[in-house]
Amino acid sequence: MTIPVINGCNQAIWQAKVAPDVQGRVFSVRRLIAQISVPIAMLLAGPMADRLFEPAVRPGGILESVAAPLEGTGIALLFVACGLVGIALGLVGYLFPVLRDVEVRLDDHQALIESEVAAYA
Repeated sequence: MTIPVINGCNQAIWQAKVAPDVQGRVFSVRRLIAQISVPIAMLLAGPMADRLFEPAVRPGGILESVAAPLEGTGIALLFVACGLVGIALGLVGYLFPVLRDVEVRLDDHQALIESEVAAYA
């Protein structure tokens, strides 16, 4: 439920900060970077679940006690681990003022144009 809100806020910041004449290129590179992670995640998730998490949650595995509340499957543990990593990355990003205050720190493209026009006047 939070992804549309996050994406909307993110997109609004990008549209305000990037000049309209290069937005297409910038947004396409952003999309490429975001979408290239999907096939990479698919290639990594199966082997990680089968070879790392599944043996760890089986009886006698090192994570057997952790997996009991998760129905004992390696893929469930992988989902939980990915969620925790996502939460941790979000919190770490919030700790850096450069990232947290990017909307305030960077001038809007319209403000830059107005300052350039004022400089030539």
